Amino acid sequence: MLESSAGLHSSGTLTRLADGARRVARLERKFKMPNSKHISAVITDQTVTDVLGHVAAIRTLLPFLVNRDPGDTTVLLGDKSAGFDEKSAAYMTTNPEFLPGYLTMAEVLADRAARVQMQKLLPVFILLASQAKDSFDLIGNQIYAADLAYYNDAGDAAKLGRPAAQDIHDDLAARYPGHALKAQAAMKQQTATK
Repeated sequence: MLESSAGLHSSGTLTRLADGARRVARLERKFKMPNSKHISAVITDQTVTDVLGHVAAIRTLLPFLVNRDPGDTTVLLGDKSAGFDEKSAAYMTTNPEFLPGYLTMAEVLADRAARVQMQKLLPVFILLASQAKDSFDLIGNQIYAADLAYYNDAGDAAKLGRPAAQDIHDDLAARYPGHALKAQAAMKQQTATK
C-alpha cells in the first residue's frame, strides 16, 4: 500500500479516483445523444436582441397567427381528409351553386391559398423550434454533467481532507436531485457523532 504524502495517494484513493473517472465517463455517455456534437456557443445579448427582432418581424408579416384554446387539438383538414378536400375544391369550382349562403368563394379560395403558403413555412418553423429546444436541453445536459463532475471531485477532495471540500460537497448533496433523503440522513449521522 502506498503512503499518503504531498505527491502520493493511497491505493484506496487511487481506486476512488478511478471510480470517479469511470462515473464521469458514464455520465458523459448518458447525457450525449448518439452522433451528437458538443455544443460550445456564445450567445451575446445583441444576438438575443437581433433574433427577437427577427421573430417580431415574422409576427408582423403573419399577423393572423393565433393560439388555440388549451386542450383544443381538433384538426379537421389533415392527411385522412385531404382527398375529401380535393374533391370538395373541384366541385366548388365546377358547381358553385351548391355553396351555402354564409360562405363566399373568395373567402374559401383565400383560405386555401393561405394554407398552401403556410405549408411552405410550417416545416421550417417546426424544425427551428425543435432544434432550439434540443440545443437548449443538450446545453443543460452538458452543464449538469459538469455539475456532477464537480460534485464528485469535491467528494473525492473531501475524502483526502482538502480544506472546504467537505462543506462544498455537503452543501451540494443537500441540493442533489433525488438524494435529499440520503443527504438528510448523512447530516443527522454527522450531527449525532459530534
